[in-house]
Amino acid sequence: MTADPPAGYDGPSLDTLAADVDTGTAETLNVTAPFTGEAVGEVPACTPDNLRRAVERAREAQEPWAGRPVSERVAAVERFRSLVRERQADLLDLVQLESGKARLDAMEEVLDVQLTAGHYADKAPEYLAPERRTGVVPGLTRVREHRDPYGVAGFVTPWNYPLTLSVSDALPALLAGNAVVVKPAEATPYTALFAAELLREAGVPNELVQVVTGDGERLGPALVEAVDHVSFTGSTAVGREVAARAGRELTPVSLELGGKGPMVVRADAPLDRTVTGAVRGAFASAGQLCIAVERIYVHDSRYDDFCERLVGRTRALEVGTRFDYGPDVGSLVSERQLEKVATHVEEAVDAGATVLTGGRRRPDVAPFAYEPTVLTDVPDSASVACEETFGPVVTVEAVPDDDAAVERANDSTYGLHGTVWTDDTAAGRDVARRMDCGTVAVNDAHVAMWGSIDAPMGGRKESGIGRRHGDEGFEKYTQSQSVTVQGGHPIAPPPGVPNRLVAGGLSAYLRVMQRLGLR
Repeated sequence: MTADPPAGYDGPSLDTLAADVDTGTAETLNVTAPFTGEAVGEVPACTPDNLRRAVERAREAQEPWAGRPVSERVAAVERFRSLVRERQADLLDLVQLESGKARLDAMEEVLDVQLTAGHYADKAPEYLAPERRTGVVPGLTRVREHRDPYGVAGFVTPWNYPLTLSVSDALPALLAGNAVVVKPAEATPYTALFAAELLREAGVPNELVQVVTGDGERLGPALVEAVDHVSFTGSTAVGREVAARAGRELTPVSLELGGKGPMVVRADAPLDRTVTGAVRGAFASAGQLCIAVERIYVHDSRYDDFCERLVGRTRALEVGTRFDYGPDVGSLVSERQLEKVATHVEEAVDAGATVLTGGRRRPDVAPFAYEPTVLTDVPDSASVACEETFGPVVTVEAVPDDDAAVERANDSTYGLHGTVWTDDTAAGRDVARRMDCGTVAVNDAHVAMWGSIDAPMGGRKESGIGRRHGDEGFEKYTQSQSVTVQGGHPIAPPPGVPNRLVAGGLSAYLRVMQRLGLR
């Protein structure tokens, strides 16, 4: 039995959104509000057959969409951006309802979608314009590269950023001419359904964007087998399975996986700003983001002062579950996530770690709430030291110099995002370049990096393959075709000319071109 949304929720009707899922199945999944721990709605539990039919509908709509002028696709995405701005309050309420995050954290998602829509709407005509390439014989060989959509792009999205990860990556795919099928996380389906509704309102054809709700283990394999490109954001363990299945199908895949974000605090770091960054980096979205700061390495000359300030700022954070901008930190998403976070902390303490602040469940705030926590003296063998915690927990360790900090930062199977804090930006860039992460921010936690949509973002090592944002974030949804037009005689032996002379002529031609710097 479902309950009404918590007091303060004023977003879209959940029943209306669930009715948009096109399926004949009678099975349903409950959706729980982390603020209360109660089920507030239910969505269809689609079957693999339901998913395959959704892909077929999307495929039928894709060809006419790809045939439209790029300017029409751009106009639809720009209208969508305007609708996101107009319906901001509804989106904020819905993201908070499903994910349990604080309103400021939800606002990051709304702003991200607008930034992404604007960037790729502006860039799409440039990306899709045929591009001249250098031919083998200048003046005679003319080459153009064209970019075409794959067809149907499939997205398996997590619960921690239900708006950003269900629609921001889909926007460049749509602009490139693809159809889109989204399988949102079981915990956060309504946000994806509402985003699809806004896309339709903006002029995207009804069947072009399909949202299929249901169990990921049941639907994920069917999606990988049915679509033409797969984007997955989630754990490294599941990402391996997605990649293996996509490899068997020869389906292109992009994976953003786990992280264990290192933060390096140099001896010259301005501590007030640095602590502000540490608090935001560690506790935004209650630490439930793959680019969160989870490990802090502080120069030993600043360690005591840094820890004192960090503890003070952390204790001042308000943990709450209101639909307004008051609370700084919201709830974890589920009982399962709460247990994982609590277990990481308890195991570390049992192994000798010290809790500087936090370390407690907060059932007085919400059933899945956990205090922002700072740990030190953490053994390397503790899970919280080496595994992704994905909660409001950060460890702090003193290091003697930059070399030691970089060594510790790189001592991880993950390599998604890191951050460096310093008063010497040249030295900060040097440290950043030595960190084995796909992105590194100097003097900011993650927003400056994430908001710079023109730059690619993605992981190294076990943090994934492929990139979102930047040129790569668009081009990955296209396949190239090179068309070569040869003028004059084809590049082949002329009739009656011995092959030996042809080979000598071609070799001499290449030597001349190399001397001229043309090859």
